[in-house]
Amino acid sequence: MQVPLLETKRLKIRALSLEDLESCHRLYVGIGWADAALSDEANREQRQRWLEWTIRSREQQALLHQPPYGERAVVLAQSGQFVGLVGLVPWLEPFGQLPFFGGKAGARTTAEVGLFWALLPEAQGRGYATEAARALIDAAFNTLNLARILAGTERGNHASRAVMRRLGMRIEENPFPEPPWFQVAGILEAPSAG
Repeated sequence: MQVPLLETKRLKIRALSLEDLESCHRLYVGIGWADAALSDEANREQRQRWLEWTIRSREQQALLHQPPYGERAVVLAQSGQFVGLVGLVPWLEPFGQLPFFGGKAGARTTAEVGLFWALLPEAQGRGYATEAARALIDAAFNTLNLARILAGTERGNHASRAVMRRLGMRIEENPFPEPPWFQVAGILEAPSAG
């Protein structure tokens, strides 16, 4: 159930390694995901623990024949320069609240495969998120035989919503106020076999 090295015209999507620590740290600081209450060094230490866990998790998932959840490095094909992350994550939400899944208030929580991307600020606006996500979606549908992939964002994140649209996702807002973090989902079903 491994996803191999993925290559597009401009990008390579590869497994993370310990050498990616500084790039991942820079990404988290650059997009505001670092913990503002911590020092730069403490944030770097958190990122190192996450990176070590990510690498070990990938190895264990393979041994257990489980989906290859986790982030992958997105690098420029020509130079190998790190520009961001893309990955598959387990996503647990009350999806039944979305119109696509029935639109019921207070729906029970279910699990879906989520698609994740994050790019360095200087790499944004160049189509890299769409290109990397498309490569991972194609691999997930073809290699893992997934039925669908979802991606989530906040109502005001127009850039992520634009990526979802370019990927062909059906975009739905949670019409209910709870939970407050479950706001927008992009839904993409696998192409019909044919």
